Amino acid sequence: MDHILIYGDSLTWGIIPNTRRRLRFDQRWPGVLEGELTRSGCIVRVIEDCLNGRRTVWDDPYKPGRNGLIGIEQRIEVNSPLALVILMLGTNDFQSMHQNKAWESAQGIAALIRGIRRAPIEPEMPIPEILVVAPPSPREASGLIAPKFIDAYEKSKGLTEAYYQVAIELGCAFFDANSVTSSSKVDGIHLDMEQHEILGRELAQIVRGILKAG
Repeated sequence: MDHILIYGDSLTWGIIPNTRRRLRFDQRWPGVLEGELTRSGCIVRVIEDCLNGRRTVWDDPYKPGRNGLIGIEQRIEVNSPLALVILMLGTNDFQSMHQNKAWESAQGIAALIRGIRRAPIEPEMPIPEILVVAPPSPREASGLIAPKFIDAYEKSKGLTEAYYQVAIELGCAFFDANSVTSSSKVDGIHLDMEQHEILGRELAQIVRGILKAG
């Protein structure tokens, strides 16, 4: 059995836009991914580690524990052996309290990749492959989250290209979620249920190839 760890934020956790509710596992893209892989004959277990508000490497001044770099090595150690780690982070790097641009967020992803690879896993356990997923670009946010994401669209411009460059330089697989879906029309940031379905199905094709190559 191949174990896949998904390390993400609320776009993966499955928050229903403009609510505090959560989609069921089979409705969230990690669940769709697991279902698609299983139906195609892959024996997999998808492990979700997704925290609302998680950044790549920055702290949230109002909520503790949102720095994605802190503890990632132990997450890899805890869940080993892993065949693959999927990183989909970055949207929260552009919250209003940060002045980050695409380059800074891409450096955050690079730090996470290095953290995964230096994790103190047990001898003879594999260093997992890494798939970097560029999240859908934010729209103009609406609803209760709007003040947190003022100017997020402008600050995040160029994120896909910056993530792709990091993935190439560090030898990771890459997928641009913008190529198959957008962010929610409801709140401008998260994913609607239909968008989770699309993303999970598309990623299943990418992940199958990575697992076969491994």
